[in-house]
Amino acid sequence: VQLQASGGGLVQPGGSLRLSCAASGFTVEDYAIGWFRQAPGKAREGWLCISRSGRITRFMGTSVKGRFSVSRDTALNTVYLHIDSLVPEDTAVYYCASRRVGDDHYCGARTVDYDYWGLGTLVTVSS
Repeated sequence: VQLQASGGGLVQPGGSLRLSCAASGFTVEDYAIGWFRQAPGKAREGWLCISRSGRITRFMGTSVKGRFSVSRDTALNTVYLHIDSLVPEDTAVYYCASRRVGDDHYCGARTVDYDYWGLGTLVTVSS
C-alpha cells in the first residue's frame, strides 16, 4: 500500500489548488482516505475525509469549511483535495492517509485512525 501526495507549491492569496493523492497497492473505494495538514510549528490535524461510500466529512472550523472539498477518481485510483480562496494561514504540509474499513461511512479525524501515509506535499500561500 502506497500513497503519493502531490500538487503543492507556492500560490498567491486568493488562488486555488488541487492536491492529488495517488494510491497504489489498493483500491481507494475500499478505504477511508483522510487529508491532514501540518502548519509550521503545529501538530498534524485532520482536515477532511472521504469514506468508502464517498461521503465527505470536514473536520476544520466552520469558517473555512466551504473552501475545502474532496473528490475521488476511481479510474485513476486517486483522491483530490480542492482548496479555494487560499490564505496565508493555509500554508502547511498536506498529507493523505488511508485505512481499510468495513464501515462504508467511516471517517476518522485522528492520525491514529489511519494505517498508511503519504509523504506530504508543501503548500505555501504568499504574495
